[in-house]
Amino acid sequence: MSSENQDSTARELTKPFEAAMNKRKERWTAQEEQKLAEALAVHGAQKWTSIASKAGINRSCKSCRLRWMNFLSPKIKRGNISDQEEDLIIRLHKHLGNRWSLIAGRLPGRTDMEIKNYRNTHLSKKIDKQSSNGSSSTRQISIVD
Repeated sequence: MSSENQDSTARELTKPFEAAMNKRKERWTAQEEQKLAEALAVHGAQKWTSIASKAGINRSCKSCRLRWMNFLSPKIKRGNISDQEEDLIIRLHKHLGNRWSLIAGRLPGRTDMEIKNYRNTHLSKKIDKQSSNGSSSTRQISIVD
């Protein structure tokens, strides 16, 4: 293979990587979100590989999908997590561990990312406090026995 052919083959192979590197990495703008929502209304959420170009935004297909699924979808339940949802998150996390998508499947309208963040920021302190209180009381019981 000639040196010229090797160079052109190398350029062809690196094109997808270069394209991915040139995608925006800053915060989403309201205009980008609007364009994404409009493109999804027209084309649907079936082909994420082409939705960014159809929306006319310089974002990766993965970034578009995650933005829609975690922030923009009308299926997302807005507002505070209820006491019942909190209890369910605690119970499911004990049973399933960090399998956030499975936990989210049991909480309609809540995203896996929202549940993970809620558990790690709000509930971890509460759970740690409860377990430290519980463990100290068991120590007292074992000392008495």
